[in-house]
Amino acid sequence: MTTETQATAAASGAGATARFRENKQIGGGTSQERVNALAGRLLKAVNDIVLDEKVTYDEYNAFKAWLIQVGEDGEWPLFLDVWVEHSVEEVANDNRHGTKGTIEGPYYIPDAPTQNTPATLQMRKDEPGTPLLFQGQAKNVAGEPLAGALIELWHADDLGFYSQFAPGLPEWNLRGSVIADGEGYFEINTIQPAPYQIPTDGACGALIATAGWHAWRPAHLHFKVSAPGHQPITTQLYFEGGEHVVDDIASAVKPELILAPTRRADGHCREVTYDFILDPED
Repeated sequence: MTTETQATAAASGAGATARFRENKQIGGGTSQERVNALAGRLLKAVNDIVLDEKVTYDEYNAFKAWLIQVGEDGEWPLFLDVWVEHSVEEVANDNRHGTKGTIEGPYYIPDAPTQNTPATLQMRKDEPGTPLLFQGQAKNVAGEPLAGALIELWHADDLGFYSQFAPGLPEWNLRGSVIADGEGYFEINTIQPAPYQIPTDGACGALIATAGWHAWRPAHLHFKVSAPGHQPITTQLYFEGGEHVVDDIASAVKPELILAPTRRADGHCREVTYDFILDPED
């Protein structure tokens, strides 16, 4: 039987590509003028680099081969989500006054099993890791509670692997959708995830090794929070003092998104309170 530690970049990349094609509307009605402007600037930037850095044919051909390999490995979602999405997110959420957003990443799966609060994410019997109680309240920017807000949560396990993107894990392991109560309060029992390397046995890993970079993301919890009449927010929450919080390969950490869990009296579980603040729809 294949286990999660035998996950490969190719398999994860293929899964991420397939999910993207299922869930995204490609094109989005972008006008010809906008495509012309964006594509023109992108190509100019690439050509400026070639001229400024005096790129050789050997380097050009190595780059061409690498681009082909990214596609063959199915790693375009990984590449773009790690190195580009943080800037797109900054533009998208620039006018928000509520909770800070950050990247979605390639491992979101819609329609996770739904529970009312208090909830416990689906996990294996004796799931490895430190138990974590994540609790808080969903509110609007005026401080009013958002009854029945939906909190979607997903994260890696104690070895840094995501269900549905690594073999051997139950389908909905450490994934769930939780409905807040009438005052917007929620309680979610899960485990604290581990930092993890992005897959390094494919084209993205080759770039990282050749450039002398590291491949690590800090431990984090992914969220999508929504409520009728309000803009949904996609974000990640990190852990104070965690490895790679200050040098996240995806450049997605923001000071407002760092948690400081405390030990419960029994010493077995950690807990943290964090409120989500949603902006009104435009």
